[in-house]
Amino acid sequence: MLRTFFVRLSENKSLRRFAEQSSLGHRVSSRFVAGTEISDAMRATQAVNRSGMSVTIDNLGENVTNPDEARESAQLYDQILDAIAASHLNANISLKLTHMGLDVDEKLSRDIVDQLVAHAAKLQSFVRVDMEGSPYTDKTLQVVRDLHRRGGNAGRVGAVIQAYLFRSEKDVETLCAEKIRIRLCKGAYKEPPEIAFQKKEDVNANFVKLMQMLLKSGTYHGIATHDPKMIDATIAFATKEKITADRFEFQMLYGIRRDLQQKLVREGWRMRVYIPFGTEWYPYLMRRLAERPANAIFILKNLLR
Repeated sequence: MLRTFFVRLSENKSLRRFAEQSSLGHRVSSRFVAGTEISDAMRATQAVNRSGMSVTIDNLGENVTNPDEARESAQLYDQILDAIAASHLNANISLKLTHMGLDVDEKLSRDIVDQLVAHAAKLQSFVRVDMEGSPYTDKTLQVVRDLHRRGGNAGRVGAVIQAYLFRSEKDVETLCAEKIRIRLCKGAYKEPPEIAFQKKEDVNANFVKLMQMLLKSGTYHGIATHDPKMIDATIAFATKEKITADRFEFQMLYGIRRDLQQKLVREGWRMRVYIPFGTEWYPYLMRRLAERPANAIFILKNLLR
């Protein structure tokens, strides 16, 4: 019930306008969003790197409404790639196709992402194409596969698979056969029972199944979860199959379970922290609360301190 509530809040435009323009909203988001400028993201990345963890940086935004907005979003990512390289940071970037203009002009969005992947490849970096709601799944995976096939792009662009979708096992098989890097997560959108598992235990079971497929594939993947049970299952499987810590990484969100992030690093596992920044933080924060409603209690406690 709480998950549905927060997903619906993420889609409420009036609340979004209020939250993104209010000082209270910025105070609430500050734990989970690095700031509004590239310099904020760079400072947060440096701090995370000093803690022994790598980073993926995401400029928050989606569903731009015109080509100029899409181009501006791409220019910002070019600046981020250059800033990462100039500061020798252990970081790469994540982006959404709708932020690059997919709903406005599909060819334009493909051209934009093509250029960004080429830029990343030149800098020996990497672009993760984030997954959005199910209406975008086919197009998103096809864009990643097309880009990965192009000369010089192999290993420089990756996809995201959401464990709650019925189709994900087949998608994992396809992507692994092409040696495309995957971030595995549970999923953060409200999807109908016709296409997605609705029960937590079913999502968890599929997550473990897909995790095992990824770890045995021989390609470097990211296991994105804050769930201790999923983490323990991953470590147990890696240990049993003699899969060493340098063959995959755990991934977690900025500001969430920092204690667990540091614990895993101390134990010798690789950790990548997903650092978002930008003014359009409201839908992102609501989806994080939908994934783990306990985060709402955490926020309220910090506001009262």
